[in-house]
Amino acid sequence: MLKEAIYHRPKDAFAYAYDERTLHIRLRTKKDDVDAVYLLFGDPYVWDEEKNEWLFFKQPMQKSGTDRLFDYWFIAVQPPYRRLRYGFELHDEENVLVYTEKGFYDKAPTDDTAYYFCFPFLNRIDVFDAPSWVKDTVWYQIFPERFANGNPKLNPPNTLPWGSVEPTTTSFFGGDFEGIIDHLDYLVELGINGIYFTPIFKAPSNHKYDTIDYFEIDPQFGDKQTFKRLVEECHKKGIRVMLDAVFNHSGYYFAPFQDVLKNGEKSRYKDWFHIREFPLQAEPIPNYDTFAFVPEMPKLNTENPEVKQYLLDVATYWIREFDIDGWRLDVANEVDHQFWREFRQAVKAIKPDVYILGEIWHDAMPWLRGDQFDAVMNYPFTNGALNYFAKGHVRASEFANTIIHVWHNYPQNVNEVAFNLLGSHDTPRILTECGEQKEKVKLMFTFQLSFSGSPCIYYGDEIGLTGGKDPLCRKCMVWEKEKQDRDLFAHVQTLISLRKQYRALRFGEFHVLETNDETNHIAYVKTYDDETIVCVLNNGETALEWTVPFSLADKTVTNLWTNEQMTEQTMTIEPYGFRVLLVQATSAE
Repeated sequence: MLKEAIYHRPKDAFAYAYDERTLHIRLRTKKDDVDAVYLLFGDPYVWDEEKNEWLFFKQPMQKSGTDRLFDYWFIAVQPPYRRLRYGFELHDEENVLVYTEKGFYDKAPTDDTAYYFCFPFLNRIDVFDAPSWVKDTVWYQIFPERFANGNPKLNPPNTLPWGSVEPTTTSFFGGDFEGIIDHLDYLVELGINGIYFTPIFKAPSNHKYDTIDYFEIDPQFGDKQTFKRLVEECHKKGIRVMLDAVFNHSGYYFAPFQDVLKNGEKSRYKDWFHIREFPLQAEPIPNYDTFAFVPEMPKLNTENPEVKQYLLDVATYWIREFDIDGWRLDVANEVDHQFWREFRQAVKAIKPDVYILGEIWHDAMPWLRGDQFDAVMNYPFTNGALNYFAKGHVRASEFANTIIHVWHNYPQNVNEVAFNLLGSHDTPRILTECGEQKEKVKLMFTFQLSFSGSPCIYYGDEIGLTGGKDPLCRKCMVWEKEKQDRDLFAHVQTLISLRKQYRALRFGEFHVLETNDETNHIAYVKTYDDETIVCVLNNGETALEWTVPFSLADKTVTNLWTNEQMTEQTMTIEPYGFRVLLVQATSAE
C-alpha cells in the first residue's frame, strides 16, 4: 500500500456531522491499491476495565467512488454519545495496516485513545444546515433586461425593438418586471419552482452589476410595488425568488464613491473603499482597489463598520419588506469571511430558510462549513459537463473522474443543495458550445437534471437560444412559439417532471456504473432508500449496444421516458441518445 496516498482529516469533507445524530467519515487511498477498508471506532471513555483496553467496533466502509488518482471510502455512523475516536484498518492481498492520527501500525493500539482521530462532540449548532426546500428546486436564471418587455413606458432612452439586433455591452431592449409577470405561466409549464434574478437595483448598465443605490429598483424594471407583486405572484405559483447582490464592489455613481471623488481625503466616506493614495486616478490602473481593474467598480471595504452595517441593512431590507427567498452573492470570494458570517446571522434571523448562494468558481470549502454560505455556483460541475458533452475535450472516463472528484470535494449535505448550472450570463450559450448539435444539449440536460443538487437553467437554453461570450449570451428571449425549439422544451419539461416524481434523481447517492472511452458512454446509478435509477448516456457518434450489468430475472426495469418495461438484457441506444431506467425488485408471489 502506498502510505503517502492515504489521507484523512477529521474536518470538512472527510469527517462531518450530516445531521444531529450521524457522522459521515471518508478516507482517500491510492487508486486500485486497497482491497477493503474497515472503520475502527468507539467512545473515548468506554474501556474494558479488567484488561485496561479501549473498546471499539469494526465496520466495513464502502468504496464510494474513484477518480484519476484516488479511491474514496465512506461510512455513516451514529455514536451513542455523540463523540468518537476512530481509525482505519486497510487490507490488500498481502497486508493489513492500521491508520490513525499518529501514523501507521500493524495492529490497532488499545492502550490509549490518543492514537486515534477525534470527533470531540457532535454539536447540533455545528451541523451544516441549508434550507431543505432547495433540494427540490429547479432554478431558472433570468437576466431581467432581456426576458420580456411588458411595459414599454418604462423603456430607457435609445431602447431597441425587442430582439432586433445582436446585443452589445451597452444596448437596451426594455425587459422589465411586467414582462416577467406576464410569462410566469410559461415557467410553471416548464416545471420551474425557483427564479434567480441578476441584479435589479438602480444602475446605469444593462447588467446592473454597477449599483448606484442598493435600496432602489432600477426604474427601467418598474417600481417596488410592481416587484412586490412579482414576488407575490411567484409565491402563489410555488416559485421561490432569489436576488443578486454585489457587496464586493459598488458602481461608479454610488453616492459615497461620488463623495470621495468630490472631496478626496476630506470625504467622510473615504474609508468605505480601499484607496492607496489621493487624488483618485483611474489610469493606467486605478490607485484604489476595484473589481479586476475596472475603475467604475470600486471595491467596498467590508471591514469598515459603517459599510458592513449598510450592506447588512440592504440584505435584511429586501427579505423583510419583499419576502425574497434567497441571495446570490457576486464575487463572494473577495469579501472577508467575517462579513459573510455576520451576513448569515443577520438574514437567517429574519428568515431562517433563506438560501445563501456564493459566486465562487474554485474550491469553496472555506465558505461551506455552515457559518457562511448554503451553496456556491458549482462551476467545476459546469466545466466537466461542457468539456465532455459540448466540446469533446475529454472522454467518458475522464468525465467520470471529474464528477467523482467534485462529488467527494464536499460533504454530502453540501452536495444536496449545490447550485448546478450548465450556463449563465457569464458563459457562452450551451447550444453554441455544442456546435448547435441539439442532441448534445439534450444529453447535458439529462445529466444535469438527474444529478443531485439544485439545478439551474439559464433563460432560453430550454428553447434553443444561441450566443457566444458576453454580451452575445444575453440576447432577448424568443416568445414566438414557431421560433422556439419546442422539442427541446418538451425534453427539459419531461426531465423536470421525472425529477419531481423520483427522489433518487433529486438527491440520491451517485455511483458510476461503467464508462467506455471507445464508445464514449457513461452509465451511473442514483439510489435513495428503496429507489434505484440507472442512467445511460451515449455521448458517441454511433449506436451503442448496451448490456444491463445485472440479471433481469428478479427485477422489473422500466424505461421512464417511454414507460415500457425491458425484457431483453441488451438494448440499442442511438447516437447521442440516453436511457433513464427505474430498477425495482420483483415482488414475491
